Amino acid sequence: MRGVSTRLKESGPIKFVDEHPPSDEEIYKLLDPYVAEWFKRNFKEFTLPQRYAIPRIKKGRNILVFSPTGTGKTLAAFLSIIDHLFRLGKSNKLEDKIYCVYVSPLRALSNDIRKNLLIPLDGIRKIAEENGGDLPEIRALVRTGDTPQYQRSKMLKKPPHILITTPETLAIVLNAPKLRKKLSNVRWVIVDEVHELSSNKRGAHLSLSLERLQNLSGGFIRIGLSATQAPVEEIAKWLVGYEGNRPRQCDIIKISAIKALDLKVICPYKDLRNREMVSARLYNYLKRFINNYRTVLIFTNTRSGAERVAHKLGEKLGEKFLDYLGTHHSSLGREIRLSVEDRLKKGELKAVVTSTSLELGIDIGYIDLVVQIGSPKSIAKGLQRIGRAGHSLSKVTKGRFIAMDEDDLIELTVLVKAAERGEIDRIHIPKNPLDVLCQHLVGMSLEKKWDINEAYELVKRSYNFHGLSWDDFISVLKYLGGNYVDLEYRSVYRKLWFNEEEGVFGRKKSARMIYYLNLGTIPEEADYEVVLMKEKRRRRIGKLSEPFIERLVPGDVFVLGGRKYKVLKIKSNLVYVREAEEEKPTVPSWIGEMLPRSWDLSIKVGEFREKLEEIIKSIGISRAISWLKRNYSLGTNCAENIVRYFSDQIKIAGKVPTHKRILLEEYIDELGRWCIIFHAPFGRRVNDALSRGYAYVSSQLSRTNVGIGVTDDGFMLIFPRGTRIDIFKLLNSLTYENLRAVLKEAVKGTELFSNRFRHCAVRSFMILRAYKGHVISIEKRRLRAERLIKYLGDDFPVVKETLREIMEDYMDVEHAEEVLRRIYEGNITVELIKKRALDIATPFAHNLILASESDILTMKDREAWLLSMYEKLNKMLEERG
Repeated sequence: MRGVSTRLKESGPIKFVDEHPPSDEEIYKLLDPYVAEWFKRNFKEFTLPQRYAIPRIKKGRNILVFSPTGTGKTLAAFLSIIDHLFRLGKSNKLEDKIYCVYVSPLRALSNDIRKNLLIPLDGIRKIAEENGGDLPEIRALVRTGDTPQYQRSKMLKKPPHILITTPETLAIVLNAPKLRKKLSNVRWVIVDEVHELSSNKRGAHLSLSLERLQNLSGGFIRIGLSATQAPVEEIAKWLVGYEGNRPRQCDIIKISAIKALDLKVICPYKDLRNREMVSARLYNYLKRFINNYRTVLIFTNTRSGAERVAHKLGEKLGEKFLDYLGTHHSSLGREIRLSVEDRLKKGELKAVVTSTSLELGIDIGYIDLVVQIGSPKSIAKGLQRIGRAGHSLSKVTKGRFIAMDEDDLIELTVLVKAAERGEIDRIHIPKNPLDVLCQHLVGMSLEKKWDINEAYELVKRSYNFHGLSWDDFISVLKYLGGNYVDLEYRSVYRKLWFNEEEGVFGRKKSARMIYYLNLGTIPEEADYEVVLMKEKRRRRIGKLSEPFIERLVPGDVFVLGGRKYKVLKIKSNLVYVREAEEEKPTVPSWIGEMLPRSWDLSIKVGEFREKLEEIIKSIGISRAISWLKRNYSLGTNCAENIVRYFSDQIKIAGKVPTHKRILLEEYIDELGRWCIIFHAPFGRRVNDALSRGYAYVSSQLSRTNVGIGVTDDGFMLIFPRGTRIDIFKLLNSLTYENLRAVLKEAVKGTELFSNRFRHCAVRSFMILRAYKGHVISIEKRRLRAERLIKYLGDDFPVVKETLREIMEDYMDVEHAEEVLRRIYEGNITVELIKKRALDIATPFAHNLILASESDILTMKDREAWLLSMYEKLNKMLEERG
């Protein structure tokens, strides 16, 4: 089925395309005869993205194409450009300069694009030769960090007409004096995988690079290519930027339902509480899929999960099958990843297990089934992954989502329904990242002497920095210009010269090499050594990753090598611990890399809970099961598990938590510790902010360290034995008005703050990765960060950015404030579950309690715990009568 977005409200120059597309014949008339003939020989017809995009690019309009994988977006972007370049060649007007810049987030994708571009470039020239014509060579070359020096030198002598690059390399090229000149007449910029770039600091970096390129070239046509994503208009503004207070013109081409979807949620076993059987049946399903399909791509949510599934799958399928099974994730070496990609393209692999590394549009050949184990945590990510199947218009996109527990099952049920309806969750676009601004102001200083008002206006043309205050802009210039004299005594020297009285800034001699060697936004993460303190002896027992450490505070218990350890203190790159065999873990090992559920999907989960609770209470269990089967196309196992889970919760608590109702539950764990469970299905980024806020207030009230457990569906505050506080006093102590201030105090002194400060300081050129040809070790950078952080106030730009990044990018403080505001206004109720026995947890609390112990509990242990808890629940119901 085909379809085009209906007209939405226009946002000034940002407009949705809604008219009938031109016919194929009308498109052919716009193209040079050789180009048109090449297309006719290779394709039956133009796809919808191509029919809408080609005429608009011809007219010189900025466009943003939202369309599923395999719908011809890339050719839609390039065909008009190729046509124009060949026309210039025909009339001997093609010059040795860069006409088009293509930017992608992945180096591998850049290489794929060049290979794919050579097909029409060579093919069109051959058709011209057949007809007695002579077309010049159109050069398309890749320039990334992997490009050898001799190729870079060749580019200076004979630049490509189409430059294929990454955001980081574009920023370097903008300051390379010789190649910069070749960019002065760029006419088109194509940004691929817009949805991937716009949602992080790499996108903010690219946005400023595009404004600098616009300033250099005098203007160019912007073409964005994206998988289906939201919010559409904001992403369009990110692509085109602003002129003054108005966004530049952009035509949004939003293609929906162009490919048939075949999506199913699978429940591996009739009772998801039987975790051992669920795991066993999972591999039976995977084996069946692999035997029934030519090539299967299996997604997990973590790298460790990908390794575990691949290992178990190898055992299940036998040694002979290992040659046809691949694993692909970012922790594997580049050669291994390239080998897996190459073998996939050639059809030599039957199955590949991956985490996130094969989501984007790298050419991996034909996949006829995608399997997602557990929830991908956002609708857009689910569609992106499933879109790897049937990578062409004529093929059905076939995906199977396998639920591993009840919360997973509910989430997947809601996600698949939303995907089929085309309802996409919104991405978060970072605003005013000051560390990225530091890099570009240094880069700009290398170009010329700038008037600060002119520079400020250029920066504000970027969507990410359109709301940048003058005070923040000046504070960054003051830091870079060495106005903080105390910093020079700590070996932080100025990166540019800045004269505030005259209102100008410019180049410092040593800044060019600092810029080239330290550019980029992707942080380098370090490992921490774990030191066991035992009877006045110290012994190093292993390592922990930085993302995992960011979650740890003294008092936390974690598992390493199958044994439990309690954190005593964290200093530099060392985690001091003692053995804690009698204590329960508070932080699972996967916490550092687990994807958080999006806010929009979380609200849909809340709405689903509300509706199903109403149905169960009003028309009963059997009709609720029928309603799920009918409205969500669920099988019997799926529907019965969901309804059983809900009805069990309703029997015990009388209600289920939703987006309009937070349930509080007191619980005493096996160690006698009092816990407060917040049933709050708002996603982990929101719950992270809320839990840290409430934990900080709890610590102040109880004068003890309070532990935290967090999931997408709630969080738990864990108090030391013998400690309790007034729950209602706690609730009244945290408000939407003081949340940011409380969080600021809560994160200071944590490893999360220390690590994020180091990342921001490196991006801000305050701490260097490399200097005068020497790489500075992460350990030295960490020590420098520790020393510097003691002398800087909250208003210092690098500290200010650290706090912004933690609260807005890492957490979701904006929606956390919204939750607290709704509570204050009475739109969200907070209700305490009344229970006689506090050692019994309600069903919706089970996965939250078990999450922290996932490293030490086998599937059998988890199952035994659940069954034991259900026995207690049933006994309590019997006593209640």
